[in-house]
Amino acid sequence: MTVNAQSGLGPDADRSSLPVAPQDGTGTRPAAGTHGQSPTPLWARTISTFFGIGRLKLGPGTWASIATVVLWAAACSVIPESNRTIAGIVAASVATLIGIPASTRIVRTTGIKDPSFVVIDEVAGQLVALIAVPLSWKTFLVGLILFRIFDILKPFPIRQLEHLPDGIGIMMDDLGAGILALMIMHLFMHFGLLIR
Repeated sequence: MTVNAQSGLGPDADRSSLPVAPQDGTGTRPAAGTHGQSPTPLWARTISTFFGIGRLKLGPGTWASIATVVLWAAACSVIPESNRTIAGIVAASVATLIGIPASTRIVRTTGIKDPSFVVIDEVAGQLVALIAVPLSWKTFLVGLILFRIFDILKPFPIRQLEHLPDGIGIMMDDLGAGILALMIMHLFMHFGLLIR
């Protein structure tokens, strides 16, 4: 009997149990970085990059925060003042709830724990920093600066939140930075350091 030198099996042996190299349906191996999964769906890419802003160079997180401040200022100009606080809470909650699964898909597809192009976390955190903050260029500018400082420096316990898994870790540290910025903002307003 002739034995195959590579498999050690005869010509009539059953090869159905032999390991087969994973293929993507086109006869080729999955591309590097995909970990055998299908490409990231469009909705996850769109949300996680906040409609492509995350693809901008030189600080995509800062660009996302600036865009959020501008969009929220425009929204506040048409939302009655009595409804702005609840609207801010809803907006931040929605950004968080859709941001977690979107960023999780990105992490699991790319194998990168916290990709720089994922900026939906900055959107959610920045919205938190502006909850119940009066609409004015001064308050919104301070809110932007405070959030970016805390998001970059990540003082305790914000940095520890990064260790949470997948999209939860991506979102939670920015939410922590937003909460800290919000607390400082309201202290400033309470003591008259910012207009109410």
